[in-house]
Amino acid sequence: MLVSLWNDVPHKGALKMITCSAPGKVYLFGEHAVVYGEPAICCAVDIRTRVSVDHADSITIRSTLGTTGIDFETHPYVSAVVERFQDISSLEGVSILISSEIPVGSGLGSSAAVTIATIKALDMLLGTGLELDDIARMGHEVEQRVQGAASQTDTYVCTMGGVVMIPQRKGLDLIDCGIIVGNTNIFSSTKELVANVSDLNKRFPDVIGPILSSIGMMSVAGKGLVNTKDYVSIGKLMNINQGLLDAIGVGCSELSSFTYAARNSGAYGAKITGAGGGGCMVAIAPHERVDDVAAAIGAAGGEVIVTKATDVGVKVESL
Repeated sequence: MLVSLWNDVPHKGALKMITCSAPGKVYLFGEHAVVYGEPAICCAVDIRTRVSVDHADSITIRSTLGTTGIDFETHPYVSAVVERFQDISSLEGVSILISSEIPVGSGLGSSAAVTIATIKALDMLLGTGLELDDIARMGHEVEQRVQGAASQTDTYVCTMGGVVMIPQRKGLDLIDCGIIVGNTNIFSSTKELVANVSDLNKRFPDVIGPILSSIGMMSVAGKGLVNTKDYVSIGKLMNINQGLLDAIGVGCSELSSFTYAARNSGAYGAKITGAGGGGCMVAIAPHERVDDVAAAIGAAGGEVIVTKATDVGVKVESL
């Protein structure tokens, strides 16, 4: 599919297509609490967004959403990256093709992945010599520009890969168990959900504050459990984390149904990943129970993605 789409894009001169990719991510612990300075543990997962670029006479951005030039309605993140490279290089024209395995707006880091993969691809095409820290920093700046506010978590993890404790940026051991994602295909606004939690916290600070602090403490405890590969205990903490996320109002009936289906079919634990209110949940499970967990989430109505942790962040796939 990627090749056939690319063949429809006009090129300037000889073919010099460069393809780069970046992974998605799931939260083991810490959504929402991280907004209040609490730690979170985030894991890169082996579903990827690929961005192919080539020199061209004009700017063309192509994806399943359509074909545009710089367009902040259809391709906001890629458009912002292109404008950033126009500031730091001699970029005038480029053909960009996006192909992704990461559902959009699902809490799996789709915007961060396309941003980081585009930055890396243009860096390679234009020879701007960006280091990984530069790519992560630029990615965060792009997300801030597009969203108004953004955590550094997604762009950092999509750049570096692995399991990372945020905001410390401490790398942890890669988890070695099955990861199963259940997508509700229900869109939810991260901005609205964060605002709702903020309102609750303002109205009931003595109640909500300790809940957010407890979520943060799970990341502190989870750090050691990840490194000792104690997935049974990680799963128990994920289940508790899910209950606290429900308590601050970011759950929904579909997510609850999927998490219970996963637990009842052999998962170590299951919870929301991302802002909640829709989007996705994530379960971890023994390798031998992955198929059972996936089938149970599917039977409950979820769109299932079976994946694994990856220590490979942004990478060049072809030159």
